[in-house]
Amino acid sequence: MNKDLVVAVRMTVATLVLTGIAYPLVVTGAAQVLFPWRANGSVVSAEGRVVGSELIGQGFKSPAYFQSRLSAAGADGYDAANSAGSNLGPTSRKLRDRVAADVARLRAENPQAPAEVPLELVTTSASGFDPHLSPDAARWQVSRVATARGVAAAEVLALVEAKTEGRTLGLLGEPRVNVLQLNLALDQRFPRQGTPGN
Repeated sequence: MNKDLVVAVRMTVATLVLTGIAYPLVVTGAAQVLFPWRANGSVVSAEGRVVGSELIGQGFKSPAYFQSRLSAAGADGYDAANSAGSNLGPTSRKLRDRVAADVARLRAENPQAPAEVPLELVTTSASGFDPHLSPDAARWQVSRVATARGVAAAEVLALVEAKTEGRTLGLLGEPRVNVLQLNLALDQRFPRQGTPGN
């Protein structure tokens, strides 16, 4: 029995050292050497302060900014401590009512936009922190943003096109627009008082 206990303890210690210490150190070290910006959270700064991460979506309330995909994370959405989807299915009355209310709100906030509201502007992502929109969902908001900033819609549309990312490696995923990066580019190109989200 002592021999079995010693073997079990040795295996436990060896497993702990390999998987709990050595492996995380090797992976962390490799990430810091090969992809330091990504490994450190893809933090985005503006005017000398951190304003978010390129990988984590956040809400923007001002009409002068592009709005992100909705979040069901936490009571008010975008709660980093509660990453989650709504878990409401297509037969949920609560989901249908919320989507109808969001469609009405978006149409009222974007009177010059096409009648058809892009689906991703009224649905939430699984994590609640999707940082991207499709180019179509960003284009749908151009008139509102241009009006709020007092600039021509064509200029804002050109910025959306410039900030549209293609498919990864030319074939993976879909074209997309990072909402935080787009809103920061808006502030650089068409300065206004305040910061993204205000």
